[in-house]
Amino acid sequence: MKIEKIEKIELAENTRGINQQVTFTSDSKTVVYNGEKTTYPVSSVEWKNIVQEAEVIDLPKIAGLESPTTERYSDQALSAVITITSNGKIYTSGTFDDGRPPKQLEALYKQMTNPKGSPKKKP
Repeated sequence: MKIEKIEKIELAENTRGINQQVTFTSDSKTVVYNGEKTTYPVSSVEWKNIVQEAEVIDLPKIAGLESPTTERYSDQALSAVITITSNGKIYTSGTFDDGRPPKQLEALYKQMTNPKGSPKKKP
């Protein structure tokens, strides 16, 4: 059995006028909101929780996961994408509505957007 090593996990969300990206690594969380970049430390517990959620995802199939809603098509929701770098390979999900990821990505999305002890997400 091959062991996955998660190196980086990114969540990009955008629509007209809003462009935000959150990147987690083992030691930092970088938030870019409309070009303004801020970096925060990540605790080992926070990173472990995010990695645990990512490890249960079948990474080669992540691109084919279907979004449960389509509000992003008419700018009613931000268009979101999760990118996971593991063992040097990059796996990118299909787009989905902000706050409504495919069921297989739901736990990871929640962990990334509401990790315990992180600064609140900008409106």
